Parts: sequence; C-alpha cells; structure tokens
Amino acid sequence: MAEYQSIGVIGAGAWGTALAQSAAQAGRKVTLWAYEAEVVEAINAQNENTVFLPGAPLNPAITASSDPADLSGCDAVLMVAPAQHARSILTQFAPHIAQGVPVLLCAKGFERESLALMTDVLRETVPHAVPAVLSGPSFAIDVAKGLPTAVTLACEDPEMGEALMEAVGSPTFRPYWSSDLVGAEVGGSIKNVLAIAAGIVEGRELGKSAHAALIARGFAEMTRLGLALGAQRETLTGLCGLGDLVLTCSSPQSRNMSCGLALGQGQTLDAVLGARKAVTEGVATAPAVVALAKQHNVEMPICAAVDAVLAGRMSVDQAITALLTRPFGPETY
Repeated sequence: MAEYQSIGVIGAGAWGTALAQSAAQAGRKVTLWAYEAEVVEAINAQNENTVFLPGAPLNPAITASSDPADLSGCDAVLMVAPAQHARSILTQFAPHIAQGVPVLLCAKGFERESLALMTDVLRETVPHAVPAVLSGPSFAIDVAKGLPTAVTLACEDPEMGEALMEAVGSPTFRPYWSSDLVGAEVGGSIKNVLAIAAGIVEGRELGKSAHAALIARGFAEMTRLGLALGAQRETLTGLCGLGDLVLTCSSPQSRNMSCGLALGQGQTLDAVLGARKAVTEGVATAPAVVALAKQHNVEMPICAAVDAVLAGRMSVDQAITALLTRPFGPETY
C-alpha cells in the first residue's frame, strides 16, 4: 500500500487550513498554497491563518506558499479552492501534479456554466491525476481545534482510500471510505442550496416544525437528483449526504445557512455577500442544481425556490407561499 507522507493543499481558506492542520497532526509534511500574500506570511511567521481561521494555532509542520511549483513532488494533493474557480486553478497546477497522484476534491458544488461535477473538471484539466472526494459534516474550526468529526472519503481504489485515510485522518478526524464519488459530490453540493432555505425558515421565524420538514423534504430532493446522476442511495443517507445536510441546515455557523438567515430577516443578497470574505457556495450552485434537475426531469421545488429568490425572480414571501400552496401528494423519494 502506498504511503502519502507529503501533502499539498490548494486553497488556504478556513477549510483548506483546517485540512492542512489535520494532515500535519497525522504526521505529514504539508505545503499549503494560498492566493493571498498576507495569509502566507501569517501562517509562516505566526503559525496561524489570521485572515480565514483566526484563533486556531497551526502545526509548525505546515508551510505556506503562493507558488504552485512548491506542490511539485507531493504524494497527494487536496483541492480546497472554491468550486467555481476549480477549473482555472487546476489548470494552473496541472504541470506540478505528477502522474498517478491522487487529488482529493474538497470543494462542494457543481460548476455553474457546464453543470460538471468537480471530478469531471479534474479529469478534463489534470487527466493524469487520480480523482478522490472528501465530504461530510465538518465545520473548519471544529477540525482545526481537534474536535471529533467524521467524513466520507471516496475513491475507486480501496487501497488508495485506506492510504489517504491514514494520511489525513486521526482519532478526532475520522474518514470513512466509499467507492461512490458521485454520491459524495452530490450530497455536499445540494446541501448548500438547502441550507440557504433552512436559514430563510429561521430568519422568517417559521418554527422548528417547518425547519424539520425542510430538512426531510430537502433530503428527498437531494436523493432524487443524486440517484438520477448515478449516486448510490446508501451514500446519500450517510455522512456526506444526510449528515452534512443536518449540520449545514442546523447552525448559523454555516455560511450558507447564515446567508439564508439574513435573507429571511430582510437583507439583500448583495449586502450579505458584500460583507463576507469567504465564498457562499450555495449561491452559485443553486442555478446549476435547478438546471440539472430540469435536464434529468427531477422535481426539486425547494431548490427551485431558493434559486428564484437568489436570482430576484421571487421575494422570500412569494417563495414561501409558492411552496406552502403546492398540491398535497404522497411522501416519496
């Protein structure tokens, strides 16, 4: 079984930094690529990402860099840059990723223009790499602080999966292997859109019953599209599907839920996004989810309502009314 001793991490936002910390805690040498010069300087000088993950001391085994060439020779690479920038960034890094190196895709979302999964984007931009996916219910600050977390690590080769789990896992960061890359990606992408809906429910003070109904019916939507795209049902009921959905819909710590919360309280989308440094993936993913649902003839009324609100085609109240006045029907998945 291969061993991955040197790990490259592309993207030094909160999640990329937390995953770099996890790999360093597992005894790996980690090179963390950051776009922002101030992030590189803070990590190397202070062992802390003061911009995106303040208050979490980092392992000195993490070296930050803004030069893609510094990831050359890494045994495995974690791609954690936002989904909508994945194609351009992977193209930039392609010459520095060796033949057969696993690239663990950690961004959650469909590419808006092409509707492609991140694994498809990787195959097109770095065809000599081996795709894998890391996804599940995990807040960056929890992982960085060593609080117990469990995620799905999906790749086709079980031996490679075992080696990758050893490379990034620990007693408090527990990856579970799956061969279902599609399921791991779909769950992590759609849950961000549904979390915006959950935030709107909270912001409009519609009650905990409505919140629970939103999660359950949202999971039905996730399952329908996931199966249409080739995911396995058991993957969607696991950590990277239902587990991630529950977490992201249940805490304003989620960027997507907090976005919906602000919308539900009457703020504009421009105001919400303009006040943030980090990307709210569900905003860009919503139109892609709706387009995929239409393409595969899958009914996804909650995701469609979120997309309509984000695009300005409906007000929050109009979207809520549209959902509540839908015809009664069977509880099906």
